[in-house]
Amino acid sequence: MKKSRKTIRQKVAVPIVCTALLTTMAACNTSVAKNEGNSSQASKQSITIMTTSYTTPTLKDSSPALKALEEYTDTDIDIKWVPSTSYEEKFNVTLASTNLPDIILAPGKTPSFVKAVKDGAFWELGPYLKDYKNLSQANPIILENSSINGKTYGIYRGRPLGRFAVSIRKDWLEAVGMETPKTIDELRAVLKAFKNEDPDGNGKNDTTGIVSDKAGVAWDMMQIWFGAPNKWGVDANGELVPDFKTKEYMEALKFFRELYSEGLIDEDFAVVDEASPEIVNGVGGVYFGVADEGHRIAEKIVAIDPKNTDSIDVFSQIEGPEGIHTLPTSGYSGILAISKTNVKTEKELKKVLTFLDKLNDEEGQILGYNGIEGKHYEFVDGKFTIIDPTNAGLTSEYQDLNQFQMFIPEERSLKVEPTPLRKKENDLMKANEELVVSNPAESLISEVYAQKGPQLDNIIKDARIKYIVGQIDEKGFQDAVELWHKSGGDDYIAEINKLYNAAK
Repeated sequence: MKKSRKTIRQKVAVPIVCTALLTTMAACNTSVAKNEGNSSQASKQSITIMTTSYTTPTLKDSSPALKALEEYTDTDIDIKWVPSTSYEEKFNVTLASTNLPDIILAPGKTPSFVKAVKDGAFWELGPYLKDYKNLSQANPIILENSSINGKTYGIYRGRPLGRFAVSIRKDWLEAVGMETPKTIDELRAVLKAFKNEDPDGNGKNDTTGIVSDKAGVAWDMMQIWFGAPNKWGVDANGELVPDFKTKEYMEALKFFRELYSEGLIDEDFAVVDEASPEIVNGVGGVYFGVADEGHRIAEKIVAIDPKNTDSIDVFSQIEGPEGIHTLPTSGYSGILAISKTNVKTEKELKKVLTFLDKLNDEEGQILGYNGIEGKHYEFVDGKFTIIDPTNAGLTSEYQDLNQFQMFIPEERSLKVEPTPLRKKENDLMKANEELVVSNPAESLISEVYAQKGPQLDNIIKDARIKYIVGQIDEKGFQDAVELWHKSGGDDYIAEINKLYNAAK
């Protein structure tokens, strides 16, 4: 990490020599300075942005961090801040109007955004990205995930693609004399030990292995370990098939059923809203979620037991029958779309893309995420330190500027020195990116799914839970699959393959 950084360099006017008398020189210089100021103002482009706001008070136009970002990008930035709690509603209202800003944050591929794209409201950016230093390095998986039917209608706000991971009670591992598992068999052995060997040392048989919740992230993650596709797979004929129609999915499902029958999974998982408190409270020792949940769990355990300062480890790269694979996130949180309402010509579009590209420079990211050195952060003994982080008025001068940061090709803002656990989380997320299994249909927008998606998803989700807990057998699961086909699944498969072939 750099020990210090220079603040944004101020532009210095080129000196002009006036040949007039000494008594008139001041007037000459005054006139030149005024003209230079007008010229500079005239050359600076203006860009309007609508995005979310999370801080109170809302970031003001007078923010020194915003001013520095304007100076760095040579742009007057006019931001319409919308509270995050009401953003989607405001987004839909704005789309319905004719008064779109130059750049608008689409919260995702919502029906209203997809409709606006189909109506021609936004620029298709795919052909242009190659011409920009940073934007040309966008992650191809995330770019595909954020696209619509294979076309790019906005720049994604990057998030860790390999963020999914497992938190495990490290103190329990030590108590039963085991290490963090690296294979499916090792995981099963650990779960048995957590169930049967009193890992919390209270003399009671009151612990289990996995704590999960009704969202089912644990099953989604473990299916990938068994070689199942990510939602959609490609068969021998090059056609897309749903994950639950593959043999790898069924092998994983049988494994989950065995774990449950042996008491290695919290029996109430199907009705639990959030499972992370269960690992904190010692119900079970393994929790599936995101890597950075590990340190938050550890901090909560310390709050209960101050002496337990090394209670959590994280992992995700479990070796399965076909090697090591991991489930990715979508890799983005919202899309910065460029409207054709104000950005009317290709020349204007390229100027907006130049602005977005510059925001991804190291200096642009630091200004947008950390603020100004000496005012919002400093380096103490070579380590990055936030100045007065409890001062809401000070932090509000820069914090929401990250709401139009993209972090392409990667995040280059400044971070507080991580703890060993946080460093492992970060390293794991980075390593996971090389192992993620992408969803080949992620970008495809199905009309059938738009109408029947929740119904179709619930058929399989309910059958999966019933199979795991033993309420139905394999035939019962296949009966649910047939119901899925008859309830619109056949039309969904046909449409998704048509879109897939067209996108290819």
